[in-house]
Amino acid sequence: MSVSVIAYITNWCPDCTRSRRVLQRLRVPFVEIDIEQTADAEDAMRALNGNSGKIPTLVIEGAQGRKVLVEPTDRELTQALRESA
Repeated sequence: MSVSVIAYITNWCPDCTRSRRVLQRLRVPFVEIDIEQTADAEDAMRALNGNSGKIPTLVIEGAQGRKVLVEPTDRELTQALRESA
């Protein structure tokens, strides 16, 4: 898959762990940004997801443009990745 993914996460979030596993299983390279460890990361995440504090927030850049997913299911994430490739 030819996509770029940024994952806004925390280390205690089970949904973040689940989304990370999907990305790893599909061998999609991604950058993790821990919103509790990186200065201004939460503000950047909120600017992308409609000011929601929900995590994970994933930004997928691909041939079809940019998609922002908030708390996606495994199926939603997999489908978005395939559509973006």
